[in-house]
Amino acid sequence: MIFAQVMAGGTGKRMGNTERPKQFLNLAGKPIIIHTLEKFTLTSDFEKIIVSSHPKWVQYTKDLVAKYISDERVVVIEGGAERNDTVMAAINYIEENYGAIDEHTLVMHDAVRPFITARIIADNIAASADFKAVDTVVGATDTIVRANDGVITDIPVRDEMYQGQTPQTVNVAAFRDFYNQMSEEQRMSLSDSAKVMLLAGYEVGIVQGEESNIKVTRPFDLRVADILARESMDV
Repeated sequence: MIFAQVMAGGTGKRMGNTERPKQFLNLAGKPIIIHTLEKFTLTSDFEKIIVSSHPKWVQYTKDLVAKYISDERVVVIEGGAERNDTVMAAINYIEENYGAIDEHTLVMHDAVRPFITARIIADNIAASADFKAVDTVVGATDTIVRANDGVITDIPVRDEMYQGQTPQTVNVAAFRDFYNQMSEEQRMSLSDSAKVMLLAGYEVGIVQGEESNIKVTRPFDLRVADILARESMDV
């Protein structure tokens, strides 16, 4: 079975002094998370669409979903302390309700990337047939430099460099098995699910993202996203 996870557990500290985490801020009249969820409800492949929320905001999230989303596949659960703990919370939910089956696939996406497209979602699902892990990327347009202590140590070939987006897609059993073997230090240092799968020895496939698949992190991003959302409504 194929499951979606919309990750909404962050508190949005980089957004500044806001009364709600950034995923709940309004974008063209609706909360960002609702824009994101609406994109996922358009894909019929998902058995469940799991929303992982910060424990303090679970009921608030449930109320928003009830107000805006009429899709029984959407369920709200608590996230974890770190990103991969949040992934494991969704995996635990899947296995408790659908069994620990090796074929389960989880498509994970940031709640604050509201411009995800049906094409990107479909490409992640298709690539998961060939890879235990999939990442969504766009080619780097700027030169990437590696530096240490304020000094450049390497300038990689730009044509080989990509910027990671989401969704990231994993085989549930493969992720679970390696995560359970990791030390606490490894779990704290690895915030990227694709990197977890790389360390586990799996090839990670890539699918092409979109420049518009932006992450709303700072106030400037919110202003840009609001313009994009209003433009899409006018089309």
